Amino acid sequence: MQYTASTPQEYISQLPDDRKQAVISLRETIKENLPKDFEETLSYGMIAYVVPKSIYTAGYHANPAEPVPFISIASQKNHIALYHMGIYMFPDVLEWFLSEYPNHSDAKPDMGKSCIRFKNISKIPLPLIAELCRKITMDEYIARYEESIKKKGR
Repeated sequence: MQYTASTPQEYISQLPDDRKQAVISLRETIKENLPKDFEETLSYGMIAYVVPKSIYTAGYHANPAEPVPFISIASQKNHIALYHMGIYMFPDVLEWFLSEYPNHSDAKPDMGKSCIRFKNISKIPLPLIAELCRKITMDEYIARYEESIKKKGR
């Protein structure tokens, strides 16, 4: 689902009523638990938490004019998605997340590389997401991001 918003608040205001509270709760959980210096914005039509260009001036390798993405929230047709680049880039964080998930949900995790899909939006494991947000500092993320770019030769 594509929204034409320019702020996170506008994005939320355009959501169907049954999605608003889930996205608000997820957003609040992320903002309260994300390490300092990540910045909230809208990116690629989603609420996003990024490494600000003022901190990492090189920007995102795919588009240097944009900041490096870290976490995004999107309301999709059949689910709410949490895109967490740290899960993709830090295998130990992914392993921890998968081992902890059953302690927070009776459903199996529905995941892609960096995407965690929540089909039952009333059962998003917010305490687990809170802990996930605290797992990686900005400095750790930037260092791993730079390593991944060097490996790809970009």
